[in-house]
Amino acid sequence: MSSYSSVVEVALPFDEAIEKLTAVLKTEGFGILTSIDMKAVLKEKLGVEFQRYTILGACNPPLAHQALQIEQEVGLLLPCHIVVYEDGETASTISIADPLVILDVADNHQLAPLAAEVAARLHRVADALTQ
Repeated sequence: MSSYSSVVEVALPFDEAIEKLTAVLKTEGFGILTSIDMKAVLKEKLGVEFQRYTILGACNPPLAHQALQIEQEVGLLLPCHIVVYEDGETASTISIADPLVILDVADNHQLAPLAAEVAARLHRVADALTQ
């Protein structure tokens, strides 16, 4: 586990892990804005093989809107990034960036309550993934 993420290992194949993650994120008001298939990107750009690895950009529009009203440049730190990668055929790892660490870069104390709210929601997501 890194100092900037929460890591959850799930006993689900890759595609099912992404489906469950997407459903759990929705319960906390998040949708997926972006999905980057790193296996495909690395194959296309470098001709190398890599495990199934997807970077998701998750957004909770009301919270993002509040953050942007506080500081427009905070958009550089949005959306919330989550990576999913496979650990064999029947297990996957999900790593969720810690919004408290990410938004600390902005050095704007007005963003702290929003960062805490996003962090609480994403912690509930991580907890639900292990159930």
